Formats: sequence, C-alpha cells, structure tokens
Amino acid sequence: MRTIIWFIYFWLSLIFFCPFQWRAFHLMKKGEKVKKERLVFSCVNMWAGSLMKLAGIKITVEGRENIPRDRACVFVSNHQGNFDIPVLLTSLDKPNAIVAKKELEAIPLVKGWMKLLDCVFIDRENPRKAMTSINEAIDIVRLGRSMIIFPEGTRSRGGPVSHFKSGAFRVCEKAKAPVVPVCINGSYKVMEANKNWIKPAQISVKILPAIETKDMDRAELKQLSDVVREQIIGNL
Repeated sequence: MRTIIWFIYFWLSLIFFCPFQWRAFHLMKKGEKVKKERLVFSCVNMWAGSLMKLAGIKITVEGRENIPRDRACVFVSNHQGNFDIPVLLTSLDKPNAIVAKKELEAIPLVKGWMKLLDCVFIDRENPRKAMTSINEAIDIVRLGRSMIIFPEGTRSRGGPVSHFKSGAFRVCEKAKAPVVPVCINGSYKVMEANKNWIKPAQISVKILPAIETKDMDRAELKQLSDVVREQIIGNL
C-alpha cells in the first residue's frame, strides 16, 4: 500500500509544482539567476524531502563541514539504490547538479527540474555522446556549479562497490575541482531489497574530506579513482 500511495503522490506532487517550474524557467530567461536558484533549491529540497518522508526514510548525515564553501566541487558517491538521488539532493549543502543516466530525461516534469539544476544526461551505450556529456559537466563545474557523479554507472543494490569509471575523475581533472567522496549506506533497503516495493529504512550519508586535484601529477590522477573508491568502501 505504501508503494502505491508513494507513486500516486510522486506524480501529483510533480503536477502541483508545475507553476513553480514555469516560474523558474521564466526567471532563467530573464537572467535573474539568484531568484531562479533560490526558487529551484527550495522546491527541489521540499519535493525530494517529502518523497523520502512518505517512504519512511530516516537519514543521518555526517561531514557537511568537509564540503568546500568557496568553490565548486565534484561529489563522487557510491550508488546503492533508486533513492540515492533524492538522498543527496537533501543531504549536501544544497541541491546540486547531477550526471544522470539518459533514461531520467524521458520522465515528464522531472526532466525540467533536472535541467534547472544544470544536470547532465549521459548515454552509457554511446561513447561519443557520453564524452560530450562529460565535457558539458566539466564546463558546468568550471562555471561554479558543484556536480554529483555516481562513477559505478549502475546501482550495486547492496552488493560490493563496483569499479569506478573514469569520467567522474576527468571532470575533476579538467575543471581543477576538488573531489568530495560521499558514502551512502542503506538506500538499497528502501526498494531493491524488497523486490522494488517501498519499505521504511535507515540511511546514513558520510561526506568525507575533500581531495584537491589541481596540483596532482599524472600518476596521482591515474590512482585517484582507486583512492576514492577505497575511502568509500572503508566507510560503509
């Protein structure tokens, strides 16, 4: 019953927020960036938070003090389940841009909010298009917007953390942005552990100390994905 109610609310809430989405696009066209971001952050935080509350999710967050305050960064997180995106939208300093799979671009109304957040959609089956998306993410970080990336590329569903793909670290390298490792633990228990039926769960989020990349040499950059992966695994 919880799952049915959740999906009904999911769509009805998106419809409810439509006027706010239209208002945000209007502000963006007028160049009123501060007002647009204030509206978008407020709506996205409220919407994502209500989805988790209805699902019965309780979150504990550690390490917000590790988020750089004066510059954009790249949040690199493990990926356990479908709820990882709303979890990170509400657990970090603010709702941040996301490198997301292209399938999310097909969800009506969700696509609009993700574009307002400067999200990038990546086609994992097409290397050329994927590289274009990574270059777009680099430009967004260079312009001062922090980015969330799940370098496993797919959900682990509570299993071992998979190999990290290199795209996330290319963004850090080219944008000369710090990497902030993020460890999510327990999100798979909401759906994936229950044959995709939603059940209450406790989720922990640990934000680890930022790793500077701007002065790294080639050897250090090559090892960065393994270093970050091991840090996340060590905090699960």
